[in-house]
Amino acid sequence: MRQIALMTLAVAIGATAACQSSDQKQAEDAAKQAATAIEQAAKGTESGAAQAAKGLEQMAKGLEAMAGGAAGGDSPKPVSPVHFRELQKILPELDGWEKAKPTGEQMTAPFSFSQSEARYQKGESRVEIKIVDSGFNQLLFTPFAMFMQAGYEKETSNGYEKSTTIGGQPGIEKWNTEGKDGEVMAFVGKRFILTVEGRNVDDIKVLHEIVGKIDLARPAALK
Repeated sequence: MRQIALMTLAVAIGATAACQSSDQKQAEDAAKQAATAIEQAAKGTESGAAQAAKGLEQMAKGLEAMAGGAAGGDSPKPVSPVHFRELQKILPELDGWEKAKPTGEQMTAPFSFSQSEARYQKGESRVEIKIVDSGFNQLLFTPFAMFMQAGYEKETSNGYEKSTTIGGQPGIEKWNTEGKDGEVMAFVGKRFILTVEGRNVDDIKVLHEIVGKIDLARPAALK
């Protein structure tokens, strides 16, 4: 429960940062609800977990209403995510990289999603590939969609992050020049979130090349 609460808080924070002024208060309220949920979940008690689930459910309703505008009001109807073992079949073998055993999980409440991931190593370089099936759930989609619409871009003395197109899909890339760490995210078919994260890699191009080895048509074909 704590892991899900933390992930949800991150979504709420992203939504708050990306909102236009008319939606900002709604996003801030959602983030506060998430913080309360995390506090209850951290207590590790049965009553705390129940309150956390209730708080997350309330937050989901708030963000879902807010998401209507971000997605243009024509977002697909939510569906049941595919089993995480189906997602594992999409995780590729990479020449020259040692692949660890894939892992996965799925959740049905307070919102549904499934995800699978695998870690790879080549010398001192490490890569993690993760694919999430949101089931068209607006709670996971909202901040990503708004960053795309805004043409998001940020640059610092240590690196950058920006919206881009990845394999024909909208996405975000991040790069830290000091640590040679990066991340490439692609939102596939308004449903699947593919993330390739690298540590101690030579260049962001390494991550883009890995994305290029993944058939992005396969997630969209899953039912």
